[in-house]
Amino acid sequence: MGVGMHSEVKRLFDIIAATFGLIAATPILAICAIVIRLDSHGPAIFRQVRIGRHGRHFVCLKLRTMYQETGDRPSHEVGQSSVTRVGRLLRRTKLDELPQLLNVLKGDMSFVGPRPCLPSQKELTEARNRLGLARLRPGITGIAQVASIDMSDPELLAKYDATYLQVMSMKTDLSLIIRTVFGSGQGDRVSI
Repeated sequence: MGVGMHSEVKRLFDIIAATFGLIAATPILAICAIVIRLDSHGPAIFRQVRIGRHGRHFVCLKLRTMYQETGDRPSHEVGQSSVTRVGRLLRRTKLDELPQLLNVLKGDMSFVGPRPCLPSQKELTEARNRLGLARLRPGITGIAQVASIDMSDPELLAKYDATYLQVMSMKTDLSLIIRTVFGSGQGDRVSI
């Protein structure tokens, strides 16, 4: 399948899967939102500007797993004490990523691709741009995430992300999604 055809099929898959995923996840999201609000002060949904396809900025949605006072820093730069009790469970089960189904539906993200980084993560952005990754939509999961490589080593992360360019296919995407759902990868690491 050519790159153009793969992109069209991938986008169609994203729209259909995100639609059904949101319908199925709505009760789970509602329960999580209530528990988050009972556990700590602040909104249940965390909004953060991230870098998307072709360097465009978008607002990435997640269930809030850290205290509101933590600020706008990458996960690997904050301590474990910044993560709420409920947040630890949400991160371990990856339920905190569910609101990103809205980002997928809007076209800001895809199910599979490089994880979106913050505008402040210049080294990672530059490494990804050098390797041709700016043309991809960022993903909820990807090769680096399944391999448990987080954003603390930008060059290594970008190299892993770039391997996706050689193996892009719906078969690869489905494999990465299934591996993520069944527990591969640890998500973004929080420093000790």
